[in-house]
Amino acid sequence: MVEGMQWWWSAARWSAVSFVVCSPGCTNEVPFDGFMTSATGTASATNPTEPTAGPGGTMGTADGTADGTSLDGTAEGGPKLDVSNDSSGNGCEGGGGGGELEFSYIWIANSPDSTISKIDTITATEVGRYTVAPAPAGTVLIGPSRTSVSVYGDMVVADRSGGLAKVWARHEDCPDLDGDGMVDTSTNSTPLPFGSDECLAWRIDIPRAEGIWENRRGPRAVQWTGPLSCDYEDSDVWVAFCNELDDDVTVWLVDGETGDVEVEIPIPNFQCEMMGPYGGAIDPDNNFWFVDGDTNHHLYRADIGCEPGPGSPCWERFEKPDANMDAYGITVDRMGRVWMAGQGNSLYYYWPQTGQWENFKPELDQFFGGLADGMESNILRGLMMDADDTLWIATVQAFGGGPFPGVLRVDTTTTPFTYDFYGKETLGNELQHAAGISIDVEDHVWLVDTFSNAAYKIPPAVPASYVRVGGLNQPYTYSDMTGFGLLQVYTPPAG
Repeated sequence: MVEGMQWWWSAARWSAVSFVVCSPGCTNEVPFDGFMTSATGTASATNPTEPTAGPGGTMGTADGTADGTSLDGTAEGGPKLDVSNDSSGNGCEGGGGGGELEFSYIWIANSPDSTISKIDTITATEVGRYTVAPAPAGTVLIGPSRTSVSVYGDMVVADRSGGLAKVWARHEDCPDLDGDGMVDTSTNSTPLPFGSDECLAWRIDIPRAEGIWENRRGPRAVQWTGPLSCDYEDSDVWVAFCNELDDDVTVWLVDGETGDVEVEIPIPNFQCEMMGPYGGAIDPDNNFWFVDGDTNHHLYRADIGCEPGPGSPCWERFEKPDANMDAYGITVDRMGRVWMAGQGNSLYYYWPQTGQWENFKPELDQFFGGLADGMESNILRGLMMDADDTLWIATVQAFGGGPFPGVLRVDTTTTPFTYDFYGKETLGNELQHAAGISIDVEDHVWLVDTFSNAAYKIPPAVPASYVRVGGLNQPYTYSDMTGFGLLQVYTPPAG
């Protein structure tokens, strides 16, 4: 464990903290990482289970308003994947993606509240909300944001206020800390106070500079690794951030069971201005990929199984070949290609296997230019490739919103690619600010909408037949919210 780290584990035990501070002087124009004043979301969730008629399709409007409660932790166990993945013959009985699905969740951050909503993707119902920081951020600009789901189904979230927290997915994994014979935990949209929900496994502090752009220098790049053994207890968590010590980037590999930092990789000369490392995804070898969210938008990789030392920095930078390549969202597909998206219709990938870069901005300029006036240039944000090699991307016209929020569909199996766009005409007039994209166990596309306090479950073949889950509070997550991205690249152990 890194010396001087403040940490929380199970029963909210704290130790002393002594972090140094990076030098100020971050003067760049602020790209959107919220860019709005805090609004209050409702406490009840619009959790549709029986969709009713909606604009162009279906949407549900059932409220989940019951209070948090206690469980006895007797649910059936056994390793499971949050998103199914055919891994027969992997030697891991009852796990590794084989067998019957036990559960499927998407985990979405309510940044102002410092809470995480756990939504059942099958029923589109919020089944838990967890407080993951001691004090609410009070604004979408900071607080918890990027979530990542392990092969076992557990969730970690990177907190832009400066933290990393894990929540157990299974109630039987949550300890009965107070010995009352029950596990005290949220089971709906009502969270328990910080430290009282027994499904919060641990939280560690991550150092970041204060007083810079409203304290927005916390971590924005996080991802679970795939386990190397059948007991699933050797999954770790990658997280990258601008370190307050030297104003450069630090990458941690964190033990997923304990929250202890196992490896620290310094990356000097990063030019941290505010956002620092952005995104976060792993490749088939468990290496960690992220982009520069500040000036250069270059691509970085931190290497698994590497201890920094003379001649072994354990990281590499890949400079983009075209200045028009803007990096904001990131994902890795099952071929190992690292896809990036950003401002100005920016969409491209880097293929480490071949060293090849491919830029699709010219095609997107032409596509969006043929749509409505005002859609000529877009910001491409969260993105994810589904099992049919179709790329789904959240889009807006401006960091503060714009009149045409929506989802871009890219069929990468055609030459050239085939593009489709689904906006308010398809997804309804409540859609305001598309942020994150993820894929669930049924191959539905999930879209996080920050301004309307909701998430959309979208059937890929009939997007107009969406289901809208409301009751969130300025949800701001664009990462691997279901674990689907991890499972596209993960190779299960042989046994």
